[in-house]
Amino acid sequence: MTQRMPFVTAFYRALGTGMVISVDSPIDDKVRSAMESLIEDYEHVLSRFRNDSLIAAIGKAEHGGSFDFPDWCAPLFDLYDALFSATSGAIDPCVGEDLIRLGYDASLSFTVTQDAPEHLGALRGRAVWGRDVTRHGTTLVTHEPVQLDFGACGKGYLVDLLGRMLQSSQFVIDAGGDLLIHAEQPISVALEDPEDQSHAIGIAHIANGALCASAPSRRHWNVAVNERTQIAIHHLLNAIDGLPAQQTEASWAYVPANATLNLARDYPTAVADGLATALFVSDVAQLQRTFDFTYATLDESRQIAVSRNFPADLFLRSA
Repeated sequence: MTQRMPFVTAFYRALGTGMVISVDSPIDDKVRSAMESLIEDYEHVLSRFRNDSLIAAIGKAEHGGSFDFPDWCAPLFDLYDALFSATSGAIDPCVGEDLIRLGYDASLSFTVTQDAPEHLGALRGRAVWGRDVTRHGTTLVTHEPVQLDFGACGKGYLVDLLGRMLQSSQFVIDAGGDLLIHAEQPISVALEDPEDQSHAIGIAHIANGALCASAPSRRHWNVAVNERTQIAIHHLLNAIDGLPAQQTEASWAYVPANATLNLARDYPTAVADGLATALFVSDVAQLQRTFDFTYATLDESRQIAVSRNFPADLFLRSA
């Protein structure tokens, strides 16, 4: 890839994980500056880790309010509408409140609140997308403080927006597990083993499309139940009960550049990003009725489930 796309631009602090863009022709200063501005605007609007963001304002609004988002948020909200429906509420941006109660808060305290068991999830009265947050285009209306988190799709969506700004015919955007690739010949991508990050469980071959991975292995923490017992917590929650998803160790979702559905065609990385999370908490068949994608998942028994046409050679046994 370094020979085909030798020009590299990095945004090391973007969304907390950084992004690296490899292209076949240099990114000029004007385009790079525009990208930097977009990243700053994006975080100022959607980051729940920034005290001055619009998301933070919604979480502080004692009696709720009407909050106007930029026009570029419309497809992101459309995607969350679709995922909320396809997963019967298991994917819900209101899950931000559960993440905070479990310790994945703005200060990264990794400390579970004492009242978490009584309040986690939609089942226990937490706010719900579409009911407690109503949407009018890019305006969100609430009636109480609501902690939103758009992390399931947000990083992938930013990748898509940045990809639209590139003038190169060939490029790869790598955003820490989320990849958008446009290449004349397939590029090989290792599928990281969640139990050993120095090894791969397969090699994907991508020419045009988005490949996103999700796993709790890089973002988990332990909580003491008593002096002898600890439980492991991670950030991939089922929004219905507010608890970390079980049984799945890793997922990969691939959306081709020629996807037939509008959201997948126009925002393939956002869709793949959201689906990689949805595969932890929802039935695959249910997702496939709404989205055009292929996938692989690795369960706790080290068995892989893989769909037809998933563009990878896998080293482990299929379930």
